Amino acid sequence: MSRRFDRLAVYCGSASPAPHFLELAREVGSTLAQQGIGVVYGGGKVGLMGALAEGALAEGGEVIGVIPEALESHELSNRNCTELHVVPGMHQRKQAFTDLSDGFITLPGGVGTMDELWEAVSWAQLGYHANPVGLLNAFGYYDMLLAFNRKMAETGFVREAHRGIVIAAPTLPELLDKMANFTPATNVLQMRKEDL
Repeated sequence: MSRRFDRLAVYCGSASPAPHFLELAREVGSTLAQQGIGVVYGGGKVGLMGALAEGALAEGGEVIGVIPEALESHELSNRNCTELHVVPGMHQRKQAFTDLSDGFITLPGGVGTMDELWEAVSWAQLGYHANPVGLLNAFGYYDMLLAFNRKMAETGFVREAHRGIVIAAPTLPELLDKMANFTPATNVLQMRKEDL
């Protein structure tokens, strides 16, 4: 039985690279809103974050921003969000992403986006959550990262039971379908959220 998503955390950055990346983020926000899926994201108003929120809000979607105090104080926060949570730091931001969502989608991004992705994967391995971790490999952006993930598994650094945690697809409809049919991994440990 496939799962239904109420909200998805979408990892993306504040950078404004080539226009096709911004358009991708806008389309992701728009599509999720059209499907009645709320967006939980980093709370910024610039770059891919701003485009994502803009796309969802334009369709009347729920947009929950989670931004650390240090960034909010520099006026980078998006005051148009349905809800805006200001948290003490990055750890609390990632905890809120996990608490508020039913799964994760990673758009093309940089170091901060990778930090969020790998923490979601690590937390899944440890049993902090059993939600799908999606990677939108648009434009082949994550081809090398997926190859590296396979390399980690082939060399034994990722357990066989955890090989399927990262769910990748080149388009959002395909990714959402795979995520809806995701079966959680068998965890080595079953950690509790209170232990984070």
